[in-house]
Amino acid sequence: MNKRGSGVLLHITSLPSAYGIGDLGPAAHRFVDLIAGAGQRYWQILPLNPTCPGFGNSPYQSTSAFAGNTWLISPEQMVIDGLLPPEEIRDPPGFPEDRVDYQAILDYKNGLFDRAFERFKERGPDFHYKEFAAANVSWLDDYAIFVALKDRFPGKAWGDWPSGIRDRREEALRKHGTELADRIFREKFLQYVFDRQWKVLKNHCRERRIQVIGDIPIYLTYDSVDLWANPGLFKLDEHKKPAVVAGVPPDMFSATGQLWGNPVDNWDAHRAQGFAWWESRIDRTLALVDRVRLDHFRGFVQFWEVPAGDATAQNGRWADAPGRDLFTLLHAGRSCLPIIAEDLGYITSDVHEMMAHFGFPGMKILIFGFSGDVARNPHAPHNITNGCVAYTGTHDNNTVRGWFEHEVSDDLKNLIFRYIGGPVGADQIHRIFIRLAMISPAETVIIPMQDILGLGEEARMNRPGTAEGNWGWRLRPEQVGEQAVQEFSEVTRIYGRG
Repeated sequence: MNKRGSGVLLHITSLPSAYGIGDLGPAAHRFVDLIAGAGQRYWQILPLNPTCPGFGNSPYQSTSAFAGNTWLISPEQMVIDGLLPPEEIRDPPGFPEDRVDYQAILDYKNGLFDRAFERFKERGPDFHYKEFAAANVSWLDDYAIFVALKDRFPGKAWGDWPSGIRDRREEALRKHGTELADRIFREKFLQYVFDRQWKVLKNHCRERRIQVIGDIPIYLTYDSVDLWANPGLFKLDEHKKPAVVAGVPPDMFSATGQLWGNPVDNWDAHRAQGFAWWESRIDRTLALVDRVRLDHFRGFVQFWEVPAGDATAQNGRWADAPGRDLFTLLHAGRSCLPIIAEDLGYITSDVHEMMAHFGFPGMKILIFGFSGDVARNPHAPHNITNGCVAYTGTHDNNTVRGWFEHEVSDDLKNLIFRYIGGPVGADQIHRIFIRLAMISPAETVIIPMQDILGLGEEARMNRPGTAEGNWGWRLRPEQVGEQAVQEFSEVTRIYGRG
């Protein structure tokens, strides 16, 4: 990312589709054509891993760090691949166009998946399936049986399963594996379909010279296959429940801190294994995408761990993480390590030193640039440096227009007007911020699709700290107007990013 360029942030679930949720099919290919035609170099997405209703369908709370999200499988592409006849997808239910109704799409797609799987079994696994299963055996077998066991023990986390299967005793694994063989095979089949469709889309990105930026959350969900299969790599107690959980300490915004509740890594155990699990995780992600954003990068230097069971994060403590050793190992066997460090929030000097040592660009968010002393605010456009990725906002922020309309005081609006040289309305503020980002020295600029279109608060993707109503926003086909795309293309070229 050492050449001026720009791109668009839009998660796959937000793409238009007649099937209730954005997917890997024709609309994704058209989106790639759209941004390539507008002179973009990058498409940034959120994590591709499985999501589930129990965690609000958040892509940052997954049951696997390696598997793909099969709800992104395209019914249209399944027809193209001969897994479904055209008539089976001709009349989908009347899904909402602007939001994902997750339960409705789970019910609908499960029916399609069942029928496709039966046809696949009748034909028999082909060479490509066998090749995929063999190449991904290190995670696929565990994930498939984990999904099957979640069906067998509904409503229970793996730590509450019968002790034999909880502890992965050979006899219990063999027994359940035999009894659940068909369900296990079905999940492997779906992972194969996801992988196949993703490769078709990724190849289209390559042909159009679009690089995909993915995302890796630093923390995992407790009820995930990764903890069940590798309990020693995480700080669990003798009952295989979290001994400590992740969060952030009290600060000026919260007197009790933030209690995230995720289990934390046992870094001594990772080090003893030569960081093999983390190396596999990063390699797996980089096999799918071209670059990767590491979420909560600060946690690779120090992380805040709180005793499990505490109601707040107040009684936590800072614990050291061997990020420098991990990234040194990763660098040693690779010509480059294409990582973007999510360095938002309170970041200490040792984090910046490690980023500089490995050449990892950080993030700058323009809507953060107008608080405090703007003259010295590192997110203000005039202070952005070339060794970073600049955004108008991220998936965790309001849209620029929504922020301006609902979160900016009159005094702050006046400050913004003085900064940009005059007053501007809410219907124009997104254009100003896009230009401020594009004109900055940042080598890479990423603009959320919502800001390109000047959408308001209704198009927000996520509200941190809230459990419901997130991750559902979708782009309606008619929202992508020719004028907005032309304007974005023009500003890309005029500021040397095309």
